[in-house]
Amino acid sequence: MVDATHISFRADDRSYFSILKKEIHSRVSEVGFSSKKLGEIDIIVSEMTSNLSKYAVDGEILFSYDKDLRGDYFEILSIDNGPGMSDPAKMMTDGISTTNTLGHGLGSIKRLSDKFELYSQKGWGTIALSRVYREEAFKPVRPAVELRRLVVSKPGETTSGDGCYWEYGDKYFKLLVADGLGHGIEANKAVNEAVKAFKECSSVDPVEIIRHIHTAIRKTRGIVGTVALFDRNTKVWNFAGIGNISMKLLSILNSKNYISYNGIIGHNIPTTMKAQSCTNNEFNQMILCSDGLKSRWDNSKYPLINKYDLSILAAALYKDFARRTDDMSVVIARSF
Repeated sequence: MVDATHISFRADDRSYFSILKKEIHSRVSEVGFSSKKLGEIDIIVSEMTSNLSKYAVDGEILFSYDKDLRGDYFEILSIDNGPGMSDPAKMMTDGISTTNTLGHGLGSIKRLSDKFELYSQKGWGTIALSRVYREEAFKPVRPAVELRRLVVSKPGETTSGDGCYWEYGDKYFKLLVADGLGHGIEANKAVNEAVKAFKECSSVDPVEIIRHIHTAIRKTRGIVGTVALFDRNTKVWNFAGIGNISMKLLSILNSKNYISYNGIIGHNIPTTMKAQSCTNNEFNQMILCSDGLKSRWDNSKYPLINKYDLSILAAALYKDFARRTDDMSVVIARSF
């Protein structure tokens, strides 16, 4: 079932930390991670909340269980609007502290994580990423397309009306980002029916895939959505969308917005549509966001962020542009 990828926990009040830690501990226990990994994640969460308590403003923890070509993992993102750091690398060194403590917090998180990154700007805040894989040792894998997603339910809802699904094939990488009308159970049902139709469709034409989904989900609320395919042989992206899924194409030097067609998949779509395309040399990264995020952003606001894990960029966009009154999603794909 396609649903929210991340659970949001308030981390701006120490009285809430014990609940947060117990909830995350319980979720890690449920999927059968080793007791060693469970203990490491407990320490990571404890150190992150401790840092948020000492330094942060409007602290938040995003927690997810996901998988990639390396295996399944837990991801913990710490986000704040605090004073930020002028030298994040220095602050990860043991013994460095600004509050007269031992200064082992960030260093401990780094040692216990299979993947750890820290992005910060003075006056903007800080994002810390910790990723812990189930397996102790794994062989690094570089996929044709790297994808990270951040999907969070509307506050008060138990399920998300936003969703993302992708497939790695021998020839194509296929991606669907969808937003069901409204929110809650019925919106989630529409997204999952769309994913079912997406899986069933063998076409590699984004427009044909959208038409197939349109026919298949007529009895649901409907969705807005974007379909993108990457040809692993020709290194070409093809994509088409209906409704207000914002999409930006990026390269090192350039960026371009893609404007979707008007309509609602499952209710009314244009009779004439045409997919657009770009080569990997033109644009090798795409960012797709639901209407839970403001559509305008400028990557120049985040110096050097493209050197970081894609989850850092997704969290930065969520931090700065998310409306906390709706389901929200950020999906970032980078092709090689």
